[in-house]
Amino acid sequence: MSPYADRLAACQRRLAGSDADGIVLFPGRNLEYLTGFAEEPSERALFLFLTVDHEPVFFVPELAAQQVDDRTPVEMVRTWSDAEGPVELLAALISELDLDGSHLLVDETMWARFTQLLGSVVPNATFGLAEELLAELRIRKDGAEIAALRRAAAAADTAMMAIRDLGSDGVGMTEAELAARIETELTAAGGAELSFEPIVGSGPNGAMPHHTHSDRIIEAGDPVVVDFGTRVDGYPSDQTRTVVFDGEPNEEFQAVHDVVRHAQKAAIETIEPGVTAGEVDAAARESIETAGYGEQFIHRTGHGVGLDIHEEPMIVDGSDRLLKPKMVFSVEPGVYVPGAFGVRIENLVVVTQEGCERLNTTPRDWRIEG
Repeated sequence: MSPYADRLAACQRRLAGSDADGIVLFPGRNLEYLTGFAEEPSERALFLFLTVDHEPVFFVPELAAQQVDDRTPVEMVRTWSDAEGPVELLAALISELDLDGSHLLVDETMWARFTQLLGSVVPNATFGLAEELLAELRIRKDGAEIAALRRAAAAADTAMMAIRDLGSDGVGMTEAELAARIETELTAAGGAELSFEPIVGSGPNGAMPHHTHSDRIIEAGDPVVVDFGTRVDGYPSDQTRTVVFDGEPNEEFQAVHDVVRHAQKAAIETIEPGVTAGEVDAAARESIETAGYGEQFIHRTGHGVGLDIHEEPMIVDGSDRLLKPKMVFSVEPGVYVPGAFGVRIENLVVVTQEGCERLNTTPRDWRIEG
């Protein structure tokens, strides 16, 4: 419980230094981060209220009260029943917390029905996004978070080595069959659930960065972009490699793979405390532009990874975000040649006092031996 009590207190301190009067969270990653309560949202109103002058308060349906009490450090839990509904009790709680006519930060994932409920109960309130405060709190990981991210990365590495070991047996599989095999290997490696739907883009499908998978058959000489991850202890991994299971790809692919690999290396070597996220992006982008493929690098260089697979910091052109120790993010430059192939190579890194640590250790070359 202690990490969550500390996080709640840190959030309240940040709130005290802002122009907001309170934060209202909804079932999702922010609520999980602050309290350890990880449940899917439902049609019943469930909120956590954070203010500066009052203890944190959960407002929950009666049927969730025991779970909240057992799983979180929050001692104040107000309940409502299906018979009475939430409106009157919610209004009374908001009045008790002195939030009438206030400026409230609400969870960005909150369903519209619940933002409307809040708006109807406090019609004079103004609203912003809780991300204004929570992103800054979550951006630097604690030791337990980094340990979980390492375990998730190790599971993805184990799965990637199993996929590489397919060798020529990968030829003749469909993208969907390979995606299913990836999922099996992630589970065998200790993954609890997928970080996201695996991406398997063979041949021309690899030129679409967010292509998932199809019934296209992988052929000899096909470059295959594989991008996947799994969650361990709630935290995800995210790794991309571009491989050829058998045969010789064309010379342009081989040259582009070298370019992307060099770009990723240049970006990673740039990372250290005090460097901006934009400088890391520029290091990758410069290598690719110099090789003449700047227009085929069509996304940011990376994104933060925590409880969410995409969170701050964003490693994007022009960002003045200063990197600090314990930030975790992906470094994933790519080049996409429409109708032909794509190349993306992705590692997760954690910023250290001197530079960064790579969380993924699998080979980054395209050729699969054996």
